[in-house]
Amino acid sequence: MAHKAGFVNIIGNPNVGKSTLMNSLVGEKMSIITSKAQTTRHRIMGIVNGEDFQMVYSDTPGILKPNYMLQESMMKFANSALVDADIILYVTDIFETYEQNQAYIEKVVKKDVPVLLLINKIDLSSQTEIEELSQMWQKYLPKAEIVLISALKKFNIDYVFDQILKILPESPPYFPKDVLTDKTERFFVSEIIREKILENYKKEIPYSVEMVVEEFKEEKEIIRIRTIIYVERESQKGILIGHQGQALKKVGTHARLDMEKFFDKKIFLELYVKVSKDWRSKPKILRNFGYQ
Repeated sequence: MAHKAGFVNIIGNPNVGKSTLMNSLVGEKMSIITSKAQTTRHRIMGIVNGEDFQMVYSDTPGILKPNYMLQESMMKFANSALVDADIILYVTDIFETYEQNQAYIEKVVKKDVPVLLLINKIDLSSQTEIEELSQMWQKYLPKAEIVLISALKKFNIDYVFDQILKILPESPPYFPKDVLTDKTERFFVSEIIREKILENYKKEIPYSVEMVVEEFKEEKEIIRIRTIIYVERESQKGILIGHQGQALKKVGTHARLDMEKFFDKKIFLELYVKVSKDWRSKPKILRNFGYQ
């Protein structure tokens, strides 16, 4: 049997469940998940290998109208997923309407690749509503296969996997078969810390932080990690640290516990907070943080 391989790119609006779907399809936690919009900032690949196939999944930032340079960079990641896709998974949910994303959907229609349109969160809707949504989306994406899913409850995820395997093009693998992602260990350290900040802070704080892992030193029984958390203003630094450092300590404890599960090893984690004024709007700093 010929080997199959391809890029399966997951796109859609913020908060429709793209990252939950990605993690379910890959079987590992590759993308952080919170209830806040714009949780995903980068394009993150998760690679699933079989004896005669390789699926390279990409989770992308939610589609949005950029208000500052960081969001412009995020949209570049989302747009790049249209360029190299062998299969597009367009994720919507029972709350979304076509008008919310019309311009981007028109780009999807023009792509000459298979599209699976996944209507997520169907466990929160009625049969009548689901049928109406399916008819609406079939009208706007006539070539797409409509699939009803619940990414959180893993409903129909096996079917999605089987359909992807069926239409995956013949190709040698793009990555070595023992590779699970294109991201480094330091990247996942940063993402775990950012997830805890998203969970524990409100308003602008979660969107104003970026992490730089200055040290990742793996020893026989422990990994020693030192990370700088950058914020845009001195006032944000105070909020992030909290009274007598208690808020930052809470983030560090929760992050360390998740890292120990992720790396299956004891973690010694140090967190420091610094100010990089208006970093979200400065091209040079954004490039240093891995945005383009």
